[in-house]
Amino acid sequence: MADLFGADDQKPAKATGAPLAERLRPKTLGEVVGQEHLTGEDGALTRLIQSGSLGSMIFWGPPGTGKTTVARLLAGETNLAFEQISAIFSGVADLKKVFEAARLRRQNGRQTLLFVDEIHRFNRAQQDSFLPVMEDGTVVLVGATTENPSFELNAALLSRARVLVFHTLGEDSLHKLLAHAEEVEGRPLPLDEEARAVLIRMADGDGRASLTLAEEVWRAARPGEVFDADALQRVVQRRAPVYDKGQDGHYNLISALHKSVRGSDPDAALYYLARMLDAGENPLYLGRRLVRMAAEDIGLADPQALVVALAAKDAYDYLGSPEGELALAEAAVYLATAPKSNAVYTAYKAATRAAKEFGSLLPPKHILNAPTKLMKEEDYGAGYQYDHDQPEAFSGQDYFPEKMGRQTFYDPPERGFEREIRKRLDYWSKIRRERER
Repeated sequence: MADLFGADDQKPAKATGAPLAERLRPKTLGEVVGQEHLTGEDGALTRLIQSGSLGSMIFWGPPGTGKTTVARLLAGETNLAFEQISAIFSGVADLKKVFEAARLRRQNGRQTLLFVDEIHRFNRAQQDSFLPVMEDGTVVLVGATTENPSFELNAALLSRARVLVFHTLGEDSLHKLLAHAEEVEGRPLPLDEEARAVLIRMADGDGRASLTLAEEVWRAARPGEVFDADALQRVVQRRAPVYDKGQDGHYNLISALHKSVRGSDPDAALYYLARMLDAGENPLYLGRRLVRMAAEDIGLADPQALVVALAAKDAYDYLGSPEGELALAEAAVYLATAPKSNAVYTAYKAATRAAKEFGSLLPPKHILNAPTKLMKEEDYGAGYQYDHDQPEAFSGQDYFPEKMGRQTFYDPPERGFEREIRKRLDYWSKIRRERER
C-alpha cells in the first residue's frame, strides 16, 4: 500500500467528543447534500420558506438521508421553536406535555415545529391526537418515516400534511460528504482509490453511515498507514457489496430472485436471496421485494402469501440480523412453492386504464347515497337493492357508470384458491343472467 501522506503530516483526531456525523451537520439548507429537489435553489422546501408558510409535512425516505437535519434547519429558517420526539420512546403522556408546551409558546407569540421521528410507530389513536394541534396551528408537524406513509399513517393525518420524499444519497453526494469530512478533520482518509469506492458502497446511500465508517477508519489507521479494499473490510468488520458501481449486479440479482420465485424454484430463490444478503444488501429492501412478489405473481391463488411476506418483513424488522434473515428465507420458499397467478395484477392494470378513460363519468344514481331532500328528488339511491335482503345475498345489479356498461377486468385462473373464486364468479354470473331474463 502506497502512503498518501507522511506520518508527520497526519494530524491527530479532533477530540471534541461528538461523532463526526454530528459535527458535520449542515448549518443551512443550502449545505444539505443529496436532496437538491427539496433544498436546492428551486427546491420544494426552499419555495415553502420563501412563501412564509410551511404547513405540516411528512418526510419519507431511507435512514441517513437528512430528514432530522432538514427539520432542524426548517425551524431555524422560519424562527419556529424546535421540539423533537421519537415515536419509539414516547407515549400519550409525553405527547400531552409537548402539546401543552407548544400551546404556551403560541400564547407568547411563537409557533412550534414538532419533529416526530419514526411517526409510523405511533398507533392510530396516537396519530389522531396530532389532528387538533395541527388544525388550530399550535404546531407545525414534521413527521419522519422510513415506511410508505400511504400504508402506515392515518388518512386523516395524511390529508393535513404534505408528503416530501427524501432520496437515497448517490455516489457523488457521498463523495462530497467524505471530502467535507476531510476538510473539517484537516487530513485525508487513509484509503487508496479502490478502498474509498468500497467504503461508499458499504454506506449504501446512507450519509450518516458513510461518516461513521470514515470515523472508524481514522481511528484504526496507524501513522502513515493507508488501507486497500481488503484491509478496509477487515478494519471495519463489514463486507463490501459485490455489486458494481452502476448497480447492474444489484438489479441482476433481484431480477434473478424475482424470476426464481415466479418460476416456482425455491432452491434458486434461496440461492439468490443468500447471495444478496451476503453481499450486504439491505434485508428490508429484500423484504419489500418479497411483498411485491406475493402481490404480483401469487395474488389470490394463495391469499396467505401476502400475509407471510409481510410477516417476514416485520419479523426481520423486529429481530434484525442474522436471526431475522431466516424469516426472509421462509417467505422466499413459501412464495416459490405457492400456486401462481397474476390475475389481480393484470386486472388492476386494466382497471387503471379504464379509470383514466372513463374517469369523468358519475357512478349510477341507484348506488349513490341520498342524505339530503334535494338528492332524493334527483333520484339518488332510487332502485338500489340491498344485497343482504336478496336471495343468495346477491342482487346482480350493475355498478358501473351507465355509459361504460358492465366490464370484466378480473379473470381468475383454475389454480390454487382462485379456482374457488372462479366458481363463485361463475355462479353469480349465472344468477345475474337468470334474473335479467
